[in-house]
Amino acid sequence: MATVKWDHLVHYVNDLSKPVEIFRAHDLVAFKGGSHKDWGTYNALSYFGLTYLEFLSIENLELAKATEHNLVVKDAVKLLPEHEVLSRVVIRTDDIEEVAASLKAAGLSLSPIIDGKRLDNEGRLIEWRMMTIGGDFQGLVYPFIIQWSGTDAERLERLSSSGVIQPHPAGHVEIVRAVFHVSDPAATAKHWGSIFGLPVAESGDGTFKLAIRDKSFAFVQGDENQFKQVIFETDSLALKGKTVQIGDGEYVFV
Repeated sequence: MATVKWDHLVHYVNDLSKPVEIFRAHDLVAFKGGSHKDWGTYNALSYFGLTYLEFLSIENLELAKATEHNLVVKDAVKLLPEHEVLSRVVIRTDDIEEVAASLKAAGLSLSPIIDGKRLDNEGRLIEWRMMTIGGDFQGLVYPFIIQWSGTDAERLERLSSSGVIQPHPAGHVEIVRAVFHVSDPAATAKHWGSIFGLPVAESGDGTFKLAIRDKSFAFVQGDENQFKQVIFETDSLALKGKTVQIGDGEYVFV
């Protein structure tokens, strides 16, 4: 049985330096990541263990426009520069072929499994395999699926020893929840739970949550059918109770 975990999220921005500066002003480590030379995009990153934030921008518009199978890039072309929105959550697996077969059996439209790569700022090659899921459910786009080379333990060791993952000066900060505003929270949670094999729980206030290991995806009533908030738990008195706005996305610290 393939494992599924919340790997990261994608937030479209026009200027990568802005989220880096905003996060650093709150004593959170963020930095320029690197370029996806085949897709015309580049990113900035902020890690909270192996779950991280990816701020994605267009580096080469013509190359991005020519990208075939990567819906994340296609949506960046469509949405930027007007809409600096939270795009998708990304689900990590250890068996992308098994997940693909399961999603196909559920009747979903998938891209081919494609190889991704970029050079980081130190010139190291980073490689992965990924696929995107076409369409949406009642207006909400699906996560995409990723499989990294190496185990989680190996990646954690490598990223920590290279300084990519490092403690935040603010103190303990952990990503715990993604919040989606959707027209039918119960139906959306049930659908995502079914296709990804995640248990659904109702909070009693109309919120429906999917547990994905020690984190969750929460669906609340809203007309946007959009990923809207990232919730962090922190012991930082300076951060606790704050909401940091970047474009249309909200980073909430509790």
